[in-house]
Amino acid sequence: MGMEKRKTGDMGRVSFQCMDAIEISLFIEKEGLFFYESAGKKIQDPQVRDMFSRLADEEREHIQALQEKSRYLQPAIVARSRPKEHLSRFIGEELKGKIFPSLTVTSAQNIQSDKQALELGIESEKRSIEILQGLLEKEKKLDVKAIFAHLLVEEKKHLSMLQDLKAKL
Repeated sequence: MGMEKRKTGDMGRVSFQCMDAIEISLFIEKEGLFFYESAGKKIQDPQVRDMFSRLADEEREHIQALQEKSRYLQPAIVARSRPKEHLSRFIGEELKGKIFPSLTVTSAQNIQSDKQALELGIESEKRSIEILQGLLEKEKKLDVKAIFAHLLVEEKKHLSMLQDLKAKL
C-alpha cells in the first residue's frame, strides 16, 4: 500500500499517476488545437496559415494518441480509482489560461497580424515547455515522467517550427 501523499520539493502535493499525466497533456494539447484552429482562420499569409493548420493537425494526432493510451490504461485504473479533485484543481490553478491565450471569439479578432499570431504561438509553446519542465523536475515516477517528456519533445518541435517560420517572414 504506497502512501499517495508525499512531499516533493517545497510543495507537498498528491503525486501524479499516469492517468493524471495523460489528462494534463490532453488539456494542454486541446488548448493548443483550439488556438491554432481559431488563430488560423484569421491569418492571411499562406505560409503561416499552412503552419498553423499543420500544428493543429499534430495537436489532433497527439490528442488521439493520448486518448488511445488512456483507454489502454483505464481498466487498470478503475481497480484503484481515487478522487480527481487534486487533478482538476491543478489544471484550474496551474494550467487554465496560463499557456495558450484563452481565445474567445473576441480575442481571436484581436489578432492584428500574422506576425502577432506567430508570436502568440511562440509564447504559448514556451510557457507549455516551462510548465512541463517544472512537472518533470518534481516527478519521481518514471512512467509519469515519460508522458510529460514525450509532450515536451513535441512542444519543443512546435516552438522551433514557429521560430524558423518567423525568421523567414
